Amino acid sequence: MWYGMLGPVVVRHGRTSLDLGPRQRRLLLTRLLIEDGRPVSLTELCHSLWGDEQPTAAVSSIRAHISRLRSVLDPDRKSRSSVLISGAAGYALAVPREARDTTTFEAHVLRARDAFAREQLPLARAEIDTALGLWRGPALGEAAEEPFALREGARLNAARQDAGELLAAILVAQGDLVPAVSVAEQLTVGAPLREVSWSLLMRALYAAGRPVEALRQYDRFRTTLARELGLDPSPGLRDLHIAILRHDTAALGLPRSPRTPTTLSGVPPVPRTPLVGRSQETARLQTLLGEATAGQSRWAVVSGEPGSGRTRLLDEFAAQAAKAGFAVTRASGGHALGRDRAVTLRCAVTQLADGLCGSGEDSGAQEGPGEDILTTLVRKIARVPTLCVIDDLDWATSDVHHQLCRLARLLRNVPVMVVCALDDTQSPAVSGLLAELARRDTAWLRLGALSTDDVAALLAARGEPASPAESAELRRRSEGNPFVLGELLKLSPPQRTGPRALVPDAVRSTVQARLADLPAPARTMLTYAAVDGGRLDIALLAGVQRLTHEQILRQVDDSASRRLVVWDADSAAPAGGHYRLPDLVHDVLNDSLVTSSRHLLHSAIVRELIGRKDTDPDRLAGHLRAAGPMAPAAVAGPTGRTRSGAPRHPASRDTAEARAIG
Repeated sequence: MWYGMLGPVVVRHGRTSLDLGPRQRRLLLTRLLIEDGRPVSLTELCHSLWGDEQPTAAVSSIRAHISRLRSVLDPDRKSRSSVLISGAAGYALAVPREARDTTTFEAHVLRARDAFAREQLPLARAEIDTALGLWRGPALGEAAEEPFALREGARLNAARQDAGELLAAILVAQGDLVPAVSVAEQLTVGAPLREVSWSLLMRALYAAGRPVEALRQYDRFRTTLARELGLDPSPGLRDLHIAILRHDTAALGLPRSPRTPTTLSGVPPVPRTPLVGRSQETARLQTLLGEATAGQSRWAVVSGEPGSGRTRLLDEFAAQAAKAGFAVTRASGGHALGRDRAVTLRCAVTQLADGLCGSGEDSGAQEGPGEDILTTLVRKIARVPTLCVIDDLDWATSDVHHQLCRLARLLRNVPVMVVCALDDTQSPAVSGLLAELARRDTAWLRLGALSTDDVAALLAARGEPASPAESAELRRRSEGNPFVLGELLKLSPPQRTGPRALVPDAVRSTVQARLADLPAPARTMLTYAAVDGGRLDIALLAGVQRLTHEQILRQVDDSASRRLVVWDADSAAPAGGHYRLPDLVHDVLNDSLVTSSRHLLHSAIVRELIGRKDTDPDRLAGHLRAAGPMAPAAVAGPTGRTRSGAPRHPASRDTAEARAIG
């Protein structure tokens, strides 16, 4: 006999499906199958079939169904049944595990995972296809919604989802990207809140050359998660999103070409576009590398805002170090997706040691008796000139910081250079490590914004010479951020600046993700600033939101920490400068507004401006025009002139504005 639970419950003898009788009898069989040989009392069986509305003959009915099932499942019995057995504890179904399709399914999945881990992709694909081919529909069929079957049905369906995710990962690894995307899309439809499925879809789309769609899927999932559960994506998925924005294929876990025997996996291919605006940093790193070649351990810390080109600089430097004869290995302090596509990266120090094991430099460098991973790493490093690159240090755990502090103390007078990269906004957790590195004569390199000359040099290298005015406008619109500039340059020239300028999709997704991380009042403040031209008028924003200046400034601080607001210094200004929205942030906020919301926001600003003595008449007139039908009924401007409009009650205006900015 063969028992199937991966779909409607069936029992087969050879190739023949047995007649299991009416629905109540089939539910009884399912109830016993779920227990996997454990006895179920008559009371439990009655409750499973009828709940609290049991007929008076429930027990007799159960016994009659049991008798019929015995005749079907054990037709050759001559005395007591050896399949459907009874005892003091109740009834039990004695079915060998190998006679269940669930056991066969789990065995094939296990073999597929093992083959995938050993990079035997054809075998892994064959095993997972066989496993998924056993499914005939949702687990347990008609019994799936019965209370007694909910837990087992959920377990089996989750196992099917796991297997589907493994299939998608195998397809991506094989380069079968069209079916990989199709499988991943089906997975997200079946489990819209399951993060692993969305990460696979994002990775498959990126590998298929569709990065913009991958970023849109991240936004879809983030929105769904916030709406349904009030949660944000995990750090792992946020890191995947950033990796797509950076085109960081290593962090994406995509297939890479085999490593050459002279370098490690930490050496990426160098992009063709030249690295501009980083000549001083490159020269400093080269000097440190020369000192490391002479046997002096050297440390460097490279910091910069997201998109500042840290990873690109480290890629270039790693390639140069490899050419100089250094073994190069890389690690990340954050989360990434490894071979099983959904695991947290191990300790950065362990990654470095594993990378060195793969270099071929020291095939016998296993840990000695009583030797920890850190001592092993130091012993390996001492044997060959080595460059260790640790990215996203600010995401690392305190354990990683502690081990790196130990590493800094242990590495003395050996040919090694360690470069750590982190965000400009340093978390307090990393301060202890940075203090330790400061005592080691560490070089500190901060990547600032590109200059107008840098932008011009990049355009010239691309064969697109531009006028100083065009270079300056691109620099202004990108804020000198290399990532943003690169995305702008993917657009056609008329779409980069001027009246037809667009926001690149990747940049829009980044801005929207940062906005989503803000508290709602801060988003409201930024929306008002956007419709007011982008410059933050603290007094105006406090007035329209009915907040104090201090509360508005706290919102500004939150926004500035996410790079949604910048400070323009101006020594001639009374306050020494002003806050403003970056150009692309301003555009994203404006683009998100529907016409009616825009009218309400301008109307609120008008009512605030008319009470100020220093209101610019042109500014007030602009907001009056933009308020459209929502303009206040009568506005006496600074000039004494009056404008008439459609009357509205103030209370209804306040309510409508609150709805508009949500």
